[in-house]
Amino acid sequence: AMAYVVGLIATDGCLYPTGRHISFTSKDKQLIQTFLQCLGRRVRYSLMRTRLGRWCYRVQLGDVRFYRWLISIGLHPRKSLTLGALAVPDEFALPLVRGLLDGDGNISNIVHCPTPSTYPDYRYERLWVYFNSASRTHVEWLRDLLQRVLAIRGFIEVRPARPPHHAFYRLKFGKRDSVKLLAAL
Repeated sequence: AMAYVVGLIATDGCLYPTGRHISFTSKDKQLIQTFLQCLGRRVRYSLMRTRLGRWCYRVQLGDVRFYRWLISIGLHPRKSLTLGALAVPDEFALPLVRGLLDGDGNISNIVHCPTPSTYPDYRYERLWVYFNSASRTHVEWLRDLLQRVLAIRGFIEVRPARPPHHAFYRLKFGKRDSVKLLAAL
């Protein structure tokens, strides 16, 4: 459960520079409740508006020991562009990866018809699993972790920087590797 929480904090969480405060934000109320249950905390969260005027849920904790432990395994304040490897043993890799997927990942599943005019009945299913990050170091570490733990190979797609925005990285798994990954998770 703690590896899953670390994955969620690494993607949608925030360590404040105070040295004690941790926050986790999501549009998904159930994910907020699961996060708190995994931590063994009372389910308390607040509803807040985003910069775009939409609603989301937020949890904020004050826990110095937990904060220091998160720092010791590789998380830090203002981590979006600088997140790297997380010091998590391989035996806890899959719950961590599930947290990363639930936080900043997505699953795409479509039925593709590549040549409708020539072969209107020819269709096949496409499945991709993506992990998104502004840190290339993090997606490279995640690709290497999953290759070691599950023997699957991912491809890193890059959206170049367009000022004022930074470059964006997406670790992509094709159908065969996605099936293997999702079955393991």
